[in-house]
Amino acid sequence: MPYTDRMLNKRKVGVVMPAYNAAATLERTFAELDLSVVDEVVLVDDCSTDQTIMLARELGLDPISHEQNLGYGGNQKTCYGRALELGADVVVMVHPDYQYSPLLVPAMASMIAYGEYDMILGSRILAQDTVASGMPRWKYAANRVLTAIENVMLGQKLSEYHTGLRAFSGELLAALPFDRNSNNFVFDNQMIAQAVAAGARIGELSCPTRYQEDSSSINLRNSIRYGLGVLRTCVEYRLHKRGLRHYPYLDLDPAKALKRLAPGVPVDDPETQQSVTA
Repeated sequence: MPYTDRMLNKRKVGVVMPAYNAAATLERTFAELDLSVVDEVVLVDDCSTDQTIMLARELGLDPISHEQNLGYGGNQKTCYGRALELGADVVVMVHPDYQYSPLLVPAMASMIAYGEYDMILGSRILAQDTVASGMPRWKYAANRVLTAIENVMLGQKLSEYHTGLRAFSGELLAALPFDRNSNNFVFDNQMIAQAVAAGARIGELSCPTRYQEDSSSINLRNSIRYGLGVLRTCVEYRLHKRGLRHYPYLDLDPAKALKRLAPGVPVDDPETQQSVTA
């Protein structure tokens, strides 16, 4: 991939794609990435049974292939680990199933690159009729109930916790022990709980809802398991915060404290860099 010389406030932007049987949608997703902004694209294939790997190589990517299926969370662990190895200052996760718009990557990356936020969530709830756009009513209802509970338990005011479109500063990712998280779908919520525990500034950006035949979606059984996992994460966060129980994935290493950049200041200006301890 050609480098763009860190066009966004001199910060290197990486896009990670956790892929599983994404051959039908990968090319469409990749075509909408703005490569004048994105420096690195990391695709990790979680032991697909279709032509995802072959297509990724045809698109000029250098995919990482798991020898066995590690699950959605396990895939992300490899994605984020590789992005940090490549020195990404901003990391945006884009699902290659085309459920979330790759066109939003520059906007999300900018919100982090210019120091306004440490983490950005692409919300399907903000500024649109989500059900009319395709989200099943039962999923919308579950989303609203779980989000309300999470806001209370985590002390936040987010419109949605369950989006797969999200971006992180490299500093935040390096501070989070995401390798201790679950390998299944609750990984996403554990990441948010860790970010809250680290004192991260979390922002949101409205993103369109897409539910198409060739886009992936977890079934009812896995959705129930996911919902129970979300509730468990909320309880664990509160117990851990109050010192009543200890959960290793919520332990933040002081030596990896989140470092922040003052809003609107280039990353290479040493006189303006700030650091905070979680």
